[in-house]
Amino acid sequence: MQLFNFSLKLNGFDITKAKSALQNIQMLNNDEFKVYLKTKRREIVSFHTENNKFYKSFSKTANINNWESLPVMTKRHLQQPLEQRLSDGYTANSVYVNKTSGSSGDPFIFAKDKWCHALTWAEIMHRFGWFGIDFNTSKQARFYGIPLDKKGYYKERLKDWFSHRYRFSVFDLSDNAFKNVLAKFQSTSFDYINGYTSSIVQFAKFLKRKDIVLKTVCPTLKVCIVTSEMLFDDDKTLLETQFGVPIVNEYGASELDLIAFQNTEDQWQVNSETLYVEILDDNDKILPYGQEGRIVITSLYNKAHPFIRYDIGDIGILGENSTLKKPILKQLIGRTNDIAHLPSGKTAAGLTFYYITKSVIENDGNVSEFVIEQLQLDVFKITYVSKTKLLLSEEETIRKAMVQYLEPNISITFERVVKLDRSKSGKLKQFTSFIN
Repeated sequence: MQLFNFSLKLNGFDITKAKSALQNIQMLNNDEFKVYLKTKRREIVSFHTENNKFYKSFSKTANINNWESLPVMTKRHLQQPLEQRLSDGYTANSVYVNKTSGSSGDPFIFAKDKWCHALTWAEIMHRFGWFGIDFNTSKQARFYGIPLDKKGYYKERLKDWFSHRYRFSVFDLSDNAFKNVLAKFQSTSFDYINGYTSSIVQFAKFLKRKDIVLKTVCPTLKVCIVTSEMLFDDDKTLLETQFGVPIVNEYGASELDLIAFQNTEDQWQVNSETLYVEILDDNDKILPYGQEGRIVITSLYNKAHPFIRYDIGDIGILGENSTLKKPILKQLIGRTNDIAHLPSGKTAAGLTFYYITKSVIENDGNVSEFVIEQLQLDVFKITYVSKTKLLLSEEETIRKAMVQYLEPNISITFERVVKLDRSKSGKLKQFTSFIN
């Protein structure tokens, strides 16, 4: 029995119809796809202009025949009661309702109509299928957070059962916990790993210390798919080495869909079937392929709630070899709210600080993970987990690297902790600024 498909249908998501619709879109040639995209964009804007009071008010000065005249919406625009944002004919009981993680600092409740959400699952299942994963039969090792309240906890466990998943805690990353994780891999025929990047990287570091390649103890393992947090090149190499399987990078947003997924040619292929992705400059002008800007996304099928030219809060680049039908995400640079403002007036992506420090701090294997916080314009704090406290000479090396790559007159403090605080969902935010 196809339990996963059954559970989707039980909740009102017609996955069979959605898979067929997705296949029809994918069969369009380039010219046909261009017409399809133009038609779907116009349809979704027309629908919300006519049936959604929130969007009608939000876009009252826009010209439906001029795409660039449509206003760009942000998470803050959506921080009002859901009932005020739902389209006519939809209620909270007739749609899929969820809440964003709040990693951007602007959490909100959102809705998707059931057909839109069925297409989301069709898209996800298709992309995972590139690597031989079938949600109805493939066993998943899941590194995700889980609600701690009893109702939420058992609801997630039930969903895990229907979805052939076994969930590992991302809140305990100690060696003792990882010994139990390893034992589970030894006794279970897992097909793939899926979950938060930072937690999976910590498991790989544990395997490296034990000189174990996971594929040798779990030969059924096919692929590891990481999501929700940045994957750095050296971490990807570590995962490939210690797991012995391909490492796939996923980029998505719960309120939208799967946004990009690494294909079998090692390209980050953007979902063009159910989303329209643009890269905009600070003046909301569309940038050509190859240029860095804000990632702005339109959900082509969500009639319950408008996500039209929605600024997701990330910065990225679409590759020069992109096409309308097959856009390629060349680089995901980081969140727009993760910007460090420096004493000189210069700004830098917060992950720049993280990456510079990472290249120095993890060389000897002493430090397992860390985060960086900007406390004042010229004061940064590095909080880390390690076997032993950093030597003064090691701290000085990090300071020099930060100054070399950024600018002088930066003060850096260090704090060693037993474990890092993660969000309620279990995600780890590598850089946080408290001055923006």
